[in-house]
Amino acid sequence: MSIDVRPADSGRPVPRPLPDLALPGLPADFVWGTATSAYQIEGAVDIDGRTPSIWDTFSHTPGVIDNDDHGDVACDHYHRMPQDVRLLADLGLDAYRFSLSWPRVQPGGRGPANEKGLDFYDRLVDELLAKGITPWATLYHWDLPQELEDAGGWPERDTAHRFADYAELVAGRLGDRVRHWITLNEPFCSAILGYHIGCHAPGRKDFRAAVRAVHHLHLAHGLAVQRIRSAVPTPVQVGITFNPSQVYAASDSAADLDAARRADGMGARIYLDPVLRGQYPPDVVEDLAQLDVGVPVEAGDLDVIAQPLDFLGINYYLSDVVAAGDEPGLTTRVPQPDRPVTAMSWEIHPQGLTDLLTRIGRDYPGTPVYITENGAAFDDSVYGTGAGGRIEDIDRTVYLAEHLAAVGRAREAGADVRGFFAWSLMDNFEWAYGYDKRFGIVHVDYATQRRTPKQSALWLRDAANAHRGR
Repeated sequence: MSIDVRPADSGRPVPRPLPDLALPGLPADFVWGTATSAYQIEGAVDIDGRTPSIWDTFSHTPGVIDNDDHGDVACDHYHRMPQDVRLLADLGLDAYRFSLSWPRVQPGGRGPANEKGLDFYDRLVDELLAKGITPWATLYHWDLPQELEDAGGWPERDTAHRFADYAELVAGRLGDRVRHWITLNEPFCSAILGYHIGCHAPGRKDFRAAVRAVHHLHLAHGLAVQRIRSAVPTPVQVGITFNPSQVYAASDSAADLDAARRADGMGARIYLDPVLRGQYPPDVVEDLAQLDVGVPVEAGDLDVIAQPLDFLGINYYLSDVVAAGDEPGLTTRVPQPDRPVTAMSWEIHPQGLTDLLTRIGRDYPGTPVYITENGAAFDDSVYGTGAGGRIEDIDRTVYLAEHLAAVGRAREAGADVRGFFAWSLMDNFEWAYGYDKRFGIVHVDYATQRRTPKQSALWLRDAANAHRGR
């Protein structure tokens, strides 16, 4: 594990100063939250009617996950949920973004709801509201029911309609209390990492299938927005979460500028434009056509996809500097050795978040933005054990402070950013990296399931309180 465990007060470096709590540009009504996803924390994969998802299947495939880890137990949140909500309340944050497990709610991805599965989320929502925490529900964070993948998965149009049915089941049960809904988390990862690169579930490597998946994820989003609003009689806030990186050209040469255009097209605009403008970017469509790949748009699809949204979720972790590749149409990423990196080897570039948010505000005006994920994996240091233990994660604390400051700069430049959700509430199953990479602001001892707030959690609590004027 990426954890440095030392006896209390032994071999301890001189503490680095914590970042200032003052973050210009963030108003008193700014939303402070944290986030998780179902498969990464819940465990309990085969009880109370839950059936396998593509991540159950993928993670049990030898050699695809570091250490052959899987999410069978994860953080055991399914059994420890009340304790985790109390922990959230102790941190004093405004909101909690969680996802629902599709195969827990609707086993197999078809048919009626599994009442025991919905009961769990019913209790979660009630616990959150009782503690004064606003629930933000994400309907899909990558855990497609395996039966739907067996039928073709996201490259098949029918999956979008199955998702709409699932969305209606969930909204019908929770919509009387949940006012903030996110349809999909990072469709780029679902489509490109899952069906083209193959490093995420279901592990396929078929670019044409990936492009089909992009469109059907968009269609699923639009259909779900319609179903949520029809199922819930009172007004709700509905959005979607994308993870565009901020792309910069390595030089002013025509080739590098075109490489940046293509990278931005496939990494950002192919998602933003259909949802917010009702069309696919013409240059991206042309680029795909040159590869003999088409987007499977049918009559009326774009009208469904471009449902009016109440907010846009943005997950930000890194920016990219790109140059033209060795072959026509290819791009290459240019490392920036002057930038520090996280334990994931991701370059840290807060200014990229400012630039991304101001660009979104300029190019897609009129839709409020929330940072629905931002955070970093680092090698934490654990001093002592038991109740007196302390986890000092100054690198993560500084990372969060710098990115919150970047949001403040974007707001001062006119971007309508209204909240920030730190990723993640707790250490968890980090997809292909298993349990070796820790993003949590709360440390989890996986052997005992003990939770311990890290320095970053306490700083985030104090920063939120400072900006509320307490």
